[in-house]
Amino acid sequence: MGQTAPVSAIVWIAVASLAAWCWLLLCQGFFWRTDVRLPPRRTPGDWPPVCVVVPARDEAEVLPASLPSLLAQAYPGRAEVVLVDDGSTDGTGELARELSRRHGGLPLTVASPGEPPAGWTGKLWAVRHGVALAHARDPEYLLLTDADIAHAPDSLRELVAAARTGGFDAVSLMARLRVESLWERLVVPAFVYFFAQLYPFRRIGRRGSRTAAAAGGCVLLRAGMARRAGIPDAIRHAVIDDVALARAVKRAGGHVWLGLADRVDSVRPYPRLHDLWRMVSRSAYAQLRHSPSLLLGTVAGLALVYLAPPAAVVAGTAGGSTAAAVAGGLAWAVMAGTYLPMLRYYRQPLWLAPLLPFTALLYLLMTVDSAVQHYRGRGAAWKGRTYARPEVRPDEG
Repeated sequence: MGQTAPVSAIVWIAVASLAAWCWLLLCQGFFWRTDVRLPPRRTPGDWPPVCVVVPARDEAEVLPASLPSLLAQAYPGRAEVVLVDDGSTDGTGELARELSRRHGGLPLTVASPGEPPAGWTGKLWAVRHGVALAHARDPEYLLLTDADIAHAPDSLRELVAAARTGGFDAVSLMARLRVESLWERLVVPAFVYFFAQLYPFRRIGRRGSRTAAAAGGCVLLRAGMARRAGIPDAIRHAVIDDVALARAVKRAGGHVWLGLADRVDSVRPYPRLHDLWRMVSRSAYAQLRHSPSLLLGTVAGLALVYLAPPAAVVAGTAGGSTAAAVAGGLAWAVMAGTYLPMLRYYRQPLWLAPLLPFTALLYLLMTVDSAVQHYRGRGAAWKGRTYARPEVRPDEG
């Protein structure tokens, strides 16, 4: 008799988790599918001028694997690259010039904006400087890409063709992140999976949809839309600048598309858990708009959706509750099943799918740590710069 109440609670929790997974499977924009790639495109009648803007701060380690791929773009129209050396101390700017001399290709300009004024976060001050230089060249499109992103030779051509064909004001590709170390295998595919769960790609590209997001490593943006939306000035406070950019474009009446990349890759390594932890915790609490109530809701939601199923299987099996074990097992199976396409996309072993609850626990702890750092006054950090207690803005999160 004494076991009835706790066993019943476990059963109800397991059933609630199963119901949540059924809803996620069918009603959250089919976020788990990985077939959202560049949309159908035609060769334009004329190839518009493009300026590639690369913000770079202390990127000498990754630049030799990324910058030559931009310089080697086989683009039929006029294109050039502007790399903004944002106060680097490792010789990033001079290395960029040397790579240009060595590899040739598209013209390269290396510029430096000086230290950012108060109110500018992350790489956005460097982006502002690069965009201003680009506007002086009167391009039709800006390609905003990070210094750790390597592009296939036809990347720029395909992005422009997709934007022209679909009438998109912003076309963004989620670069394939590096997955080599043990921790990268456990954390990186889940990072993209969770992002897609928050911002289903199919909804982003739908006209009239309020869902807006981009992947900051690769965004082709119509220059006229950048002016109309006030980018990047309008989002200068945003820690999560790519989501803020997409929202600004949609607020200005623009059409945004986001999908997974086939031949755009990040070359930045995250060999240790510490490296991945820092990447996530830097902006996790900003994603929650620095709200304690949203933090509590997120922790409870992660626990119910990701941690409850294996806990119900263990508790139900140990306590003799078949209903709890079955409901928990079904929820766990649906969870693992929705994760399989992302593992295939990243060419990872499928036995990692049942380990998703463990990875979700890591993300839960990273999110809590992000909030702790915020209330300790450390705020968000990027490349050695810390933005203490950032002001909450409607364009963040």
